[in-house]
Amino acid sequence: MRVLSLAARRLAASLPTLLIILAGMFLLLQLAPGDTVDALIAQMGGGGDAAMAEELRRFYGLDLSIPAQLGNYLWRLIRFDLGFSAIYGKPVATVIFERLPATLALMTAALSFAFFVGLVLGVIAAKRVNGWPDTVISTLGLIFYATPSFWFGLMAIVFFSVHLQWLPAGGFEDVAAGLTGFARIRDIAAHLVLPTLTLGLIFLAIYLRIMRASMLEVLTLDFVRTARAKGLDETRVMLRHVLRNAMLPMVTLIGLQAGTMLGGSVVVESVFSLPGLGRLAYEAVVQRDLNTLLGIVFISALLVIFVNFLVDLLYARLDPRIGTGGAP
Repeated sequence: MRVLSLAARRLAASLPTLLIILAGMFLLLQLAPGDTVDALIAQMGGGGDAAMAEELRRFYGLDLSIPAQLGNYLWRLIRFDLGFSAIYGKPVATVIFERLPATLALMTAALSFAFFVGLVLGVIAAKRVNGWPDTVISTLGLIFYATPSFWFGLMAIVFFSVHLQWLPAGGFEDVAAGLTGFARIRDIAAHLVLPTLTLGLIFLAIYLRIMRASMLEVLTLDFVRTARAKGLDETRVMLRHVLRNAMLPMVTLIGLQAGTMLGGSVVVESVFSLPGLGRLAYEAVVQRDLNTLLGIVFISALLVIFVNFLVDLLYARLDPRIGTGGAP
């Protein structure tokens, strides 16, 4: 019941946040020059006349005032209608859900890689603090964090795809091969290796530094010394006492990094030609496809809220004081 109560409070607090995000994005987009009709006419080679442009604006509701357009959009959202994409010629929901699997697969793989590898490296660095393993791991983390992700991606393509020819250079899968079942899953996994490494290395650097610092702090606390004084072996002390408490900042960071990872996927998906939400967002901005861009923001905000919701539940599981009125 404690966890369910916490979950209900978190979900209730997320609704105003979602509304503010959508309204703010809508108003910001109105400040940009041009609109969807301008992009459509540009695609036609600029051959449309003023009368046709006005007719298209009336058809898409762009002739209304900004508050009226915002009100119409929010009313459609209440009915789970993301609108129609004039650029792609289909409902926005269809366009987004065609691209969503690639982004979800990339985010899940990159976040899992960064979290677990960062955890292991952080523990090793803390156990060998000021030794050569700590120095090597910390130096690698600094290099990963300071290097732009697009450079990692380009160098990975040159080395692993061009020279060694071990992995595909881009795309989500080999459509022409017509693979099904496990063969298709293996093909998709091969295509995601380089994007996952490229997106995950920067976050891995953050996780290993956070884990190292957290481990060093927890190792100095009284309950760890008490556990050792009771005669518990070092492995049990590390797993049951130190690691569980040291992971709390790591779990918190997952929720904070979810939105950042979505933003980073724009660059990675562009480098590796992945048909995901990041690349779709870039195309929607360039083509002034307002409905599609707002739909991407809406789905992305839901994903971030859902990830933070899971993080809150996991945090309450790791620390029983959360949600009971005790000290955090």
